[in-house]
Amino acid sequence: MIHVLAIITTKPGQREAVLKEFRANVPNVHAEKGCIEYGPATDADGFAAGAKLGSDTFVVIEKWESMEALKAHAAAPHMASYAAKTRDMIASRAIHVLSPA
Repeated sequence: MIHVLAIITTKPGQREAVLKEFRANVPNVHAEKGCIEYGPATDADGFAAGAKLGSDTFVVIEKWESMEALKAHAAAPHMASYAAKTRDMIASRAIHVLSPA
């Protein structure tokens, strides 16, 4: 299994617009061969300890059956479409591809 944590920081005030496009694409990703988990997460309220991502950042939590499935996901046409729609709203992204320890 492959785990992915993608930390997406939008330009100021653009997180909800990016999340709208992201959520619209989620069914396409869930239909991909090898997708186990794929969804966004933001700061939870009510827990004082820990660092906050902030109002312009979200994390995509992914699990894939294999590296091949992840590579196919990255090359999928719907991912290119999502990237084109959100490109001008994104300030930065950090993609962490991980193996279970």
